[in-house]
Amino acid sequence: MPPKTSPSKKKGADFEQSLSTLESLVNRMEQGDMTLEESLQAFESGIALTRECQTRLAAAEQQVNKLIEQQGNISIESFDADEGDA
Repeated sequence: MPPKTSPSKKKGADFEQSLSTLESLVNRMEQGDMTLEESLQAFESGIALTRECQTRLAAAEQQVNKLIEQQGNISIESFDADEGDA
């Protein structure tokens, strides 16, 4: 039986997919063949993808910092951005 994909593996794949989609979108926009409406829609999608990628990178950075701070007691804990807002 193949190993199950962990949730963190899935998030990594989602990040890579989002980044790839963003790169494709930028390439299409740089070609200059889009109408104004298509360009605006692509720009809006690009902004959403950029924010999504930035959020995932920030969460990954938080996890790395948490691991570094534990100095020797390395364990991976899920980081929930909403936990500190309560």
